[in-house]
Amino acid sequence: MAIKRRPSFNPKSFLAKIGEGRSISTYRKDQIVFSQGDPADEVFFIQSGKLKVTVVSEQGKEAVTAILGPDEFFGEACIAGQALRISTVAAMMESVIVRLEKAAIVRVIHQEPAFSEMFIAHLLGRTIRVEADLVDQLFNSSEKRLARILLLLANFGKEGKPETIIAKISQETLAEMIGTTRSRVSFFMNRFRKLGFIDYNGHIAVHTSLLNAVLHEQPEIKA
Repeated sequence: MAIKRRPSFNPKSFLAKIGEGRSISTYRKDQIVFSQGDPADEVFFIQSGKLKVTVVSEQGKEAVTAILGPDEFFGEACIAGQALRISTVAAMMESVIVRLEKAAIVRVIHQEPAFSEMFIAHLLGRTIRVEADLVDQLFNSSEKRLARILLLLANFGKEGKPETIIAKISQETLAEMIGTTRSRVSFFMNRFRKLGFIDYNGHIAVHTSLLNAVLHEQPEIKA
């Protein structure tokens, strides 16, 4: 008698379907997924769209800490015991997001090695990104930080083809992400455009030449 083999587990297929402990929702632009101080009892996965992560200090100062895109998890700190959200996550454009209850994602991590590998790869990638962000803030000029953020938003360095055109993002948001003023961001954006590194007309088109400038430690860029 032939032994019936269990079908292979596909994490992407699992995350594309509604099931026990998981649901899929569409968020409109500016709609909040969760707010700073909310109970932390779910993990989320982005099918499509972009989201902004912000933190507000006790003094009321707001900072953008990350921009998230497709195939990224967020809110995973609840698995490690985080009780309350330490940030606010909101959609920057229409976004499709999978919501996984804490118990559901813990169960699939334990039961499915393929999902565990995918999730661990995400955690390692997030750790590398946080370390790189810290180094960027400590040692790089605001101009180079802006160049790096634009490249990250355009997915340079990630798997797949870069999205050379970035969804509309305000200069205020870019300023909050790199820790400078809007006027400085405007100055740098105009410089990048004059040097042919970007096209900027509401939407931002990032060219490979900007990546070359960062790799060669230039953009304290000389015209």
